[in-house]
Amino acid sequence: MSTRKILVTSALPYANGAIHLGHLVEYIQTDIWVRFQKMRDNECWYVCADDTHGTPIMLRAQNEGISPEALIRRVHAEHARDFAGFHIAFDNYYTTHSDETRAFSETIYGRLKEAGLIDVRPVEQYYDPQKEMFLPDRFIKGECPKCAAKDQYGDSCEVCGAAYAPTELKNPYSAVSGATPVLKASEHYFFRLSDPRCQSFLRQWTKEDGRLQTEAANKMQEWLGHEGENKLSDWDISRDAPYFGFEIPGAPGKFFYVWLDAPIGYMGSFKNLCAKKGLDFNEFWAPESTTELYHFIGKDILYFHALFWPAELQHAGFRTPTKIFAHGFLTVDGAKMSKSRGTFITAESYLEQGLNPEWLRYYFAAKLNGTLEDIDLNLDDFAQRVNSDLVGKYINIASRAAGFIAKRFDGKLLAGHCEERFHAELPGIAAAADEIAGHYEARDYGRGLRRVMALADQINQYVDKNQPWVLAKDPAQGAKLQEVCTLLINAFRLLTIYLKPVLPKLAHRAEEFLNVAPLHWGDAGHLLPPSHLINGYEHLMQRVDPKQIAALVEANKPSLEPQTPNPSAVSPAPTSQHSEQRHAQHQQNTENKEQAQVSEWEPFISIDDFSKVDLRIARIADARHVEGAAKLIQLTLDLGTEQRNVFAGIKSAYDPATLIGRLTVMVANLAPRKMKFGVSEGMVLAASDESGEFPGLFILSPDSGAQPGMRVK
Repeated sequence: MSTRKILVTSALPYANGAIHLGHLVEYIQTDIWVRFQKMRDNECWYVCADDTHGTPIMLRAQNEGISPEALIRRVHAEHARDFAGFHIAFDNYYTTHSDETRAFSETIYGRLKEAGLIDVRPVEQYYDPQKEMFLPDRFIKGECPKCAAKDQYGDSCEVCGAAYAPTELKNPYSAVSGATPVLKASEHYFFRLSDPRCQSFLRQWTKEDGRLQTEAANKMQEWLGHEGENKLSDWDISRDAPYFGFEIPGAPGKFFYVWLDAPIGYMGSFKNLCAKKGLDFNEFWAPESTTELYHFIGKDILYFHALFWPAELQHAGFRTPTKIFAHGFLTVDGAKMSKSRGTFITAESYLEQGLNPEWLRYYFAAKLNGTLEDIDLNLDDFAQRVNSDLVGKYINIASRAAGFIAKRFDGKLLAGHCEERFHAELPGIAAAADEIAGHYEARDYGRGLRRVMALADQINQYVDKNQPWVLAKDPAQGAKLQEVCTLLINAFRLLTIYLKPVLPKLAHRAEEFLNVAPLHWGDAGHLLPPSHLINGYEHLMQRVDPKQIAALVEANKPSLEPQTPNPSAVSPAPTSQHSEQRHAQHQQNTENKEQAQVSEWEPFISIDDFSKVDLRIARIADARHVEGAAKLIQLTLDLGTEQRNVFAGIKSAYDPATLIGRLTVMVANLAPRKMKFGVSEGMVLAASDESGEFPGLFILSPDSGAQPGMRVK
C-alpha cells in the first residue's frame, strides 16, 4: 500500500476562554484519527492554532489592562497546556495573529477582489462616541420599544420577546461604556457568495461523493436551494476600527472580520510548520495537489466551512478540502452542558483532580460514530465503562499472565514458534486488524472499540478455560503454563496495537513492559519472536474512584455559581462566536444603579408564575422571508391540533429553508400581537450569545420523540 500524504486540522479554539470537556470531543476525535494514520505509516500532519482576533478579545484585554497581544499569548499557553494534558499531539499549534496568516489573508482577499467577488456597501449602525467604535447589536442596550422593560439588548426583549432593530430601542446606551450611541454610516466589505460562480461551484462541490457526511450534504442543499435559486447571502467580511485583527489592504481603519482570517489560520499554521520541517507548502495547497486535506469541525460551524471556505479557496486559486468531518455536541446526563447544574467542566480542573486523561479519551471514543449526532457524558457510566473495559478486560489479560512468566520462566516467552497454536486457540484476534482499521478510518470509533472489547472477552474466556493459576500449582504443567501465558501476552500485544490511537500513553507503558519498539499497525501481522524477553510488570492503570468524580464536580462549583455584577462599572460581554463560552454578566445602566439586582437570576419567580407560561412542542411546517423586514422570518407552527403564525427575529442566523420540518419550543399562550406584517400568535424560544455577531442565535430543539402539541414542563 502506497503512503498517503495527509494534512489534518481541527477548528481553532477562540482565545477568550478556557478549554472544557465539550471542546475536547473534537480534538480527541481528531487526534485519534491522526495517530491511527501515523501508525499506518502514512505521512500525516496535524495543525491547529488559537483564533485570536475580534471585538471580544480587544475589550477583554482593555478590561484587564493589558494589550490584546499579551492576552492571546497567555491564553495560548493555557490552551497548549490543556491540550498536552490530554495527549493531543499537534505537529504545530500556532496562532492566527501571525505574519503567515496575515499574508494569506491579504492574498486571498486580493485575488477575490481581482475576480470581482468583493463588494463595498454602506451600512448604518450605532456608534459609541466615547469608545469611538461601532457596536454590534448585543453591545447596545436600552428600553424595549414594546413593553418598556429596561436594560434590553439591541435585537430582542427578554421580557416580552419582541424582536426589533437597535434603532427602535428607547434611551439606548452602549454596553461597553454606558454612553448614548449615535447612528453613523460606514462602508463594509462583502464577499459575494451570491455570485452565480460561487453558487454553481458549491452546488457541485457539496454533492461530490464523500466530500461531506450525508446529513451535512443534505443541509447544504437546503441552504443552496434548487438550481436557478439564489438563496445565499453575501458575507460581511469587514469590521471598523477599533478592532483587534488585520487591516484590509488599501482600506485604512477597516479590518478583516475574524471569520475571514480564522480558517485561513489553517494555512498560516501549516506554512509555519513547513518552515520548521522543510515541507513544500504548495504540495498540499496548490489547486492541482494530490495530497489529502481534512477539516474536523463542530456542526455549528458547518456553514462557514462547507460554503464560505471552499468558495474562497476555489476562487482565490487554492485547493479545496478533500472532506469535512463534522461532529455533534457534548451533552452531560442527556442535557447540554450547564454551569448551573455543575456540568460545565474545564480541562484544567479534570487534570487537577488527578483523573487520568485517557479515561476520557476512551469514553469519548467509545461514543463517537463519525456522524453529526451529539454524544453524552454520564459520569456514572463513565466510571463503570472505564473500570470494566480497560481495567477489567484489557489490562487484566497482562496482569494474569505476566507474573507467571517472570517468576517461573525468567521473563521469557515460549522458545518455539506458536503462531499455529495461537490462531487455533484464539481465532480471529489477529485477523481483526483490517476490520478495526476500517472503523478507525471511518471515524466510527465506537464500533471499533466494541470489536476490541469483544476480542478481550474472548481472550479472558481463554484465561478462565485454562486457569494459569491452577496450572502453576502442578510442576508437570510447566510447559502448558508457559504456552498459555505466551499466548496471552501476544494477545495483549495485539489489543495494545488496536487501542494505541486512543490510549497512546498507556500503549507506551505497555510497549515498555512488552520490551518492544513503538508498535505500528502492520505489527498485527506477526507475533512476538520465540524466547522473547518481557520486562517486569507494573500495574498499567488504576480504576476510577467515585470520590474523584465527586471531587471533579465540587471543584467546578465556584465557577458555576452566578456572580454578583458590579453596578458601578460597565463592562462588555466577552463571549465570541463560540457559544460554549460563559455568557457575560448582564450590565446595568449606570444611570439606574438603584435598580441593581443581587444576582443575574433575580428577580426570582415562583412555580405559580412559571406555570402560567404554556410551552409547547411545535413543528415548523413552513418558513419564509418577510418582505421589507430586516430581522423577521414568518413561521407556520404545527401544534398537532392547530397551526399558528409567528414572526421570529431570527433572520440573521437562519435561512428559512433550513427550518422547515424542525421541532422547536414555542410560548403558546402569549397574547397575539398585531405587527406591520400581520398577527404573530406566539413566540419561539432561542438562545443567543452576548456578542450579537452571527452565528449567535440558536432556536431550541427538543430531543427526538417529542411530538407537536406536547407541553414542556
